[in-house]
Amino acid sequence: MTLALADIQAAAARLAGHTVLTPLIESPALNDRLGGRVLIKPETLQLGGAFKFRGAYNRLSQLTADERHRGVVAFSSGNHAQGVALAAARVGTPALIVMPLDAPKVKVEATRHYGAEIRFFDRYTEDREIIAAEIAAERGCVVVPSYDDKHIIAGQGTVGLEIVAQAKALEAELDLLLCPVGGGGLIAGTSTAVKALSPDTAVWGVEPADFDDTRRSLAAGRREVNAPEARSFCDALLTATPGALTWPINSRTLSGVLAVTDAEVAEAMRYAFSTLKLVIEPGGCVALAAALAHKLDLKGKTTAIVCSGGNVDPGLFAQVLAGEL
Repeated sequence: MTLALADIQAAAARLAGHTVLTPLIESPALNDRLGGRVLIKPETLQLGGAFKFRGAYNRLSQLTADERHRGVVAFSSGNHAQGVALAAARVGTPALIVMPLDAPKVKVEATRHYGAEIRFFDRYTEDREIIAAEIAAERGCVVVPSYDDKHIIAGQGTVGLEIVAQAKALEAELDLLLCPVGGGGLIAGTSTAVKALSPDTAVWGVEPADFDDTRRSLAAGRREVNAPEARSFCDALLTATPGALTWPINSRTLSGVLAVTDAEVAEAMRYAFSTLKLVIEPGGCVALAAALAHKLDLKGKTTAIVCSGGNVDPGLFAQVLAGEL
């Protein structure tokens, strides 16, 4: 599979009028703390509370009439679930989402609210992709992967298109871009757009410390797998290995990948709430966490940071704010 800037631009045309043009915001307090210019892309404000609606709508808007009639099936811990459910409602197709039993309640409730059917599974003993494939075979519906799909990746890449255009409007030349990494769809699309339009910008991924498969894969030159016993509260980023389609892209476009601990993410969530006035879920906050923990030297540089989602469980968020996590 090849992904070109033209694919992302075509996705942007499909999404026009259907998605939120999330802003690129700047905080003097954050600039002072990090010693550079920092521009935050809050996809927390996107429809469905995360960037996932972009890819989902780009994919579902291209279904044939027959495919829309038969419906779609997806698998997700929550953000892709909501994106697909909302996109399905917008294009008029039924959706079934395979979700883990331990998915945050707020994400489960939102997915149901958007009209999707849910089939739960145990993420530690069952394979969500096998379950989705069986459902697709039984019902004749279309499988919508969370990241390993060209149309999904292209849709997520519109984040990069917007960042470059918005930075230019702010007369900012981007030295760095930090972006969360799970399966790699968001950063694959975003890095493709950014490297095409701003080739001197270094794109860095950020992962949870125990789910640093992309970081280790870059070092090894091949796809690495996370340990089965690995755990993190960054539920949106808990993939086993880099995507088969996203990995070749990211291996070419990324300058590197950083890892952050749950404690560093929790601290960043508190900072985002108290100083930036943003509610960011754990997985959506890893890039900001890397910046605040000085994983890279941002002094004297202009850096864009993607905060990819804000669908945090209220109880968990209360614990984070209380310093209990």
